[in-house]
Amino acid sequence: MDAQENPVSDAAALPDLEPATRRIAALLGQVDDSRLDGPTPCPDYAVRELLGHLTGLATAFRDAARKDLGASTAVSPDAALPVLDDDWREVLPRRLEEVAAAWRSPDAWTGMTRAGGVELPGEVAGAVALNELVVHGWDLARSTGQPYAAGEAELRSCEALLAPAEDGPDGSPEDGPDGDSLFGPPVPVPSDAPLLDRVIALSGRRPDWQPDS
Repeated sequence: MDAQENPVSDAAALPDLEPATRRIAALLGQVDDSRLDGPTPCPDYAVRELLGHLTGLATAFRDAARKDLGASTAVSPDAALPVLDDDWREVLPRRLEEVAAAWRSPDAWTGMTRAGGVELPGEVAGAVALNELVVHGWDLARSTGQPYAAGEAELRSCEALLAPAEDGPDGSPEDGPDGDSLFGPPVPVPSDAPLLDRVIALSGRRPDWQPDS
């Protein structure tokens, strides 16, 4: 195949993480300290842990894109509850800019890399990074009472990543290498539900979730 026909070698054809990172950055201005202990759609996270997780994942996937495989890419996000540092209002927007910039490089989408302690191809890591930003951006918006919308290309990428795999030979679903999905079990929604709602449902969240629900 000619290099010009390879979408991974064509920067214009690569998924763009910047819209997702910009949406999250725009949400941060409405997150005052009084909201930090509020609930989120992630059962184990208050808003402060969600923000800490966003900071950690932006750092990890930035380094995964750069193939800088150090401590930030070695630890599972489930190892401990995220800690939100006092300087998060300065650090998180910068990390979001950095992760978007790192995945604009065609080299980020090639070869092998690591994130969350898992070795995976660069193109898969990029899709996972985009999914994390889109879904957790929705989490933050919903937790803080703000509107949220995502582009169709982003949502289609998330849908493809989150959709249950074909059943295995024994009839059981094979969602991942160990039979696990990226998030919780999908939540049923009507087939004609908006694409964003379908993606959120595939991630194991109720699209109608509210802080007081």
